[in-house]
Amino acid sequence: MQPFDIVTGSAAPMLAANIDTDVIMPKQFLKGIDRSGLDQGLFFDLRVLESGAPNPDFVLNQPAWQDARFLVTGPNFGCGSSREHAVWGLKQRGIRALIGTGFAGIFFDNCQRNGLLAIQLDEAQLATLGRKISCPETSTLSVDLPRQEIRLDDGTVIAFAIDELRKQALLSGLDAIGTTLQRAEQIRAFEQRHLHHNPWLA
Repeated sequence: MQPFDIVTGSAAPMLAANIDTDVIMPKQFLKGIDRSGLDQGLFFDLRVLESGAPNPDFVLNQPAWQDARFLVTGPNFGCGSSREHAVWGLKQRGIRALIGTGFAGIFFDNCQRNGLLAIQLDEAQLATLGRKISCPETSTLSVDLPRQEIRLDDGTVIAFAIDELRKQALLSGLDAIGTTLQRAEQIRAFEQRHLHHNPWLA
């Protein structure tokens, strides 16, 4: 996975509550046998009109946010089914972090497993951030994971908390398997000791 250190880019406002995984990645895009092309399904029903033309009212179709690196989300973002495709589609679209007051539990874990940073702020912090990034001229920010800070273009700094294990995995670009393999020597040593004391298992 791509390590996350300091990332700068525009942040798109998607502040509605309860945006579920079927909205993020509609079911018709779950038929493939691999992860390719999921960026085309991302927010499809919001992003594309019935005619097939881009919906000019959808935030990620608007010039200021077409290349957004962050989404500032409403409460309970990612609720609904557990489909991991929703996170894969966000990653393929170039989204590096989600910033909100809370995320559905399985979705939050899927973000971590796939290198998508999910930042939880309190309501007052998110309201301040939402007002700033809803204006195209002030929608650029930097997320500094080592310092656990969001820096706005006017110098405002918003600190955020993150579990240390999640932080280190994101900084290193490691998924659960990669994190486990960092202890490969310890695992092999345990196996040898265990077999030495229980030779019938060999």
